[in-house]
Amino acid sequence: MNALKQYIDLYDEHRQLVDSNSAPLLNERRAEARDALSACVLPKKGSENYEHTDLSAMLATDYGINIARQPMSVNPAASFRCDVPNMSTALFFLINDAWARTDNSFNKIPEGVVIGSLRKVAAERPELLADYYGKVADMSNPMVALNTLLAQDGMVVYIPKGTVVEKPIQLVNIFSSDCPLMAFRRLLIIAEENSQAQLLICDHTQNQEQDFLSLQTIEIVAKAGAHFDLYDLEESSHRTKRISTLYVRQEQDSNVLVDGITLTNGQTRNEYYASLDGRNASLSLLGMGIEDDDRRIDTYSLISHNVSDCTSNELFKYVLDDNARGAFCGRIYVAPYATKTEAYQANRNIVVTDTAKMHSKPQLEIYNDDVKCSHGTAIGQLDPQQVFYMRARGLSEDVAKTLLKQAFMADVIDGVRLPALKDRLRMLVEKRFSGVDANCTACGADCMSTLEHI
Repeated sequence: MNALKQYIDLYDEHRQLVDSNSAPLLNERRAEARDALSACVLPKKGSENYEHTDLSAMLATDYGINIARQPMSVNPAASFRCDVPNMSTALFFLINDAWARTDNSFNKIPEGVVIGSLRKVAAERPELLADYYGKVADMSNPMVALNTLLAQDGMVVYIPKGTVVEKPIQLVNIFSSDCPLMAFRRLLIIAEENSQAQLLICDHTQNQEQDFLSLQTIEIVAKAGAHFDLYDLEESSHRTKRISTLYVRQEQDSNVLVDGITLTNGQTRNEYYASLDGRNASLSLLGMGIEDDDRRIDTYSLISHNVSDCTSNELFKYVLDDNARGAFCGRIYVAPYATKTEAYQANRNIVVTDTAKMHSKPQLEIYNDDVKCSHGTAIGQLDPQQVFYMRARGLSEDVAKTLLKQAFMADVIDGVRLPALKDRLRMLVEKRFSGVDANCTACGADCMSTLEHI
């Protein structure tokens, strides 16, 4: 049976309920999404670009879907247990897939900036989103179509022309339910000409013994001269699955950084699609994953250089231990007229045990000779000579290996352009490799005030 059919049937049976709990703009895209899903056949595990991911199996579980938008009791403070230094952010929430904010969320946010519920903004200011919602992400991707079919809320970030948002924006995704639950999370980011902003997304799961699935689609539009950073940090649970698709469209002189960091998870599939459509656009795409036990991480990326004089730098690193599985498939496309392109892609991996497995496939597709492009991959174990050298100086074998694994991740962390987050990540990675449970996120008074205002 096609795993998608149950979702199509759910929508057909409860269309009025789905639409009535959303906004007309979001509802307008559902018919196209349904048609795309009806004609879709999910790729099988082991097929090209899906070496370790079985979409049918991930979607087959009978999850609950809150299409009636029933309020769910949740304590956001339970997600904030870290002892790392506090970082001041404009803090917002998606509780499962329902929007929430705090009293202080909009402190120091410039006038004209729109940060809010996708459902509410789409209903009250549809002209702001109409040219972008469902237009940047590719509906032929079944995960995008499924998200578009059933997403009822999410987050909008709109940065007006010439506006600089100095305070980082933070979105905390929280899973909390007494029964298996699937959340359809949708984000739309529009950075107008010469604007600047940074967004940190943190994923947390409160019910560690419950099954969850996050189906997330992110659309980013970076207009001419815009600078935008997105940091996507996953600290979920062993029983949490996540399928995330991110699409970014860049215009002339724009500069975008996307950094995906997986510290703890169950099974994760991250997809990144970037279109460099304006001259002198620049993209940095970074990522890292720390996998142990039988956790899974799978990354697919496609960076399209469609015009001349653009630059992209891509680096993903993974450390796999125990029976973990990892996969990376990255492709750089250079169009025939995209002269003076500079594109670099690298995937580096440490496989700690003989039972952990990593699949890596970097690719270049170039239709122009006037370019500078390179790609490469490496899969290996910790250097025994380096371990011996450190042990000879009084370190235990475990400490020596932990330090080497931390050092291996250093250049991904160094790519972070938010100093407070960079310091936080160093500590979180150290704790993760040391086997210490720690959550990220900036807590404090903002979090406690949220308890009264969700």
